[in-house]
Amino acid sequence: MEKSEKGNGVAPATRSPMALMGSFRNENQEVNTSMRTAETMLRLVPMALGVAALVVMLKNSQSNDFGSVSYSDLGAFRYLVHANGICAGYSLLSAIIAAVPRPSTMPRAWTFFLLDQILTYIILGAAAVSTEVLYLANKGDSAITWSAACGTFAGFCHKATIAVVITFVAVICYAVLSLVSSYRLFTKFDAPVNYPKLSQFIQATERVGWRLGRERSPESDDDNNKDGC
Repeated sequence: MEKSEKGNGVAPATRSPMALMGSFRNENQEVNTSMRTAETMLRLVPMALGVAALVVMLKNSQSNDFGSVSYSDLGAFRYLVHANGICAGYSLLSAIIAAVPRPSTMPRAWTFFLLDQILTYIILGAAAVSTEVLYLANKGDSAITWSAACGTFAGFCHKATIAVVITFVAVICYAVLSLVSSYRLFTKFDAPVNYPKLSQFIQATERVGWRLGRERSPESDDDNNKDGC
């Protein structure tokens, strides 16, 4: 009777290099799929937030005995609507592109990095400006005789506050996306190539300028002495 390898104390045969490479590829594909799914979901979240803030602000208007007010009467709120619309459209487009399984290239990584940065600042600026307008609407400004308006148009201010809060949550999502895209860019690709000839040219130019300055200094001293005489 044949005895098992375990019974004889013989170590099991090692896996072949091809099998190890195949298992590594499968694990790498699973990791890439998980990361791609997570990034796609992360890009869809600000889209939903942007649409929600946009809808709330578009429907924000109030009329009473003192008059009527609408989001379109204030430039900051119009900017908030446009910024949320642009960011929501970009989020949807970038989520579709991120969901497609394709190898990461440097132009694609740079494009995501730059657009994520730009959209983050756009949505942040919209939220900041709208917050300032809301503060003035709640507190007023006695220096310019601007009275508080939220006491008269409480419903309008309440909806505007909800839209601004949603926008700030979208800002957080875009900040995370910016970190992800920057990490992906600067970890997978090398830094820009340093050009030694350009640096040598700059150093030579600095030396020439320094020498010219030294040569001109005695002449300027003689001129000063003549003026003094």
